[in-house]
Amino acid sequence: MSESEFEADETVDARGSACPGPLMDLIGKIKNVDEGTVVELLTGDEGSKNDVPEWVEEAGHELLGTVDEGDYYAIYVKKT
Repeated sequence: MSESEFEADETVDARGSACPGPLMDLIGKIKNVDEGTVVELLTGDEGSKNDVPEWVEEAGHELLGTVDEGDYYAIYVKKT
């Protein structure tokens, strides 16, 4: 497991979920946190690498980055 450069306030572990599960889990979490909160989405779903950035842009939040952890991705989103 690598040490990420991002500091998450909340984590959504959606590893094992298929599309659109990880994105839906992230949306649910984002709705329930305060502005400025950084949410880390853990997902093994390849589609999330495209789906999450598209949703973040549409929703007006900030994509901080995506880290390839080998067998899953850690995607960091800041609620704005």
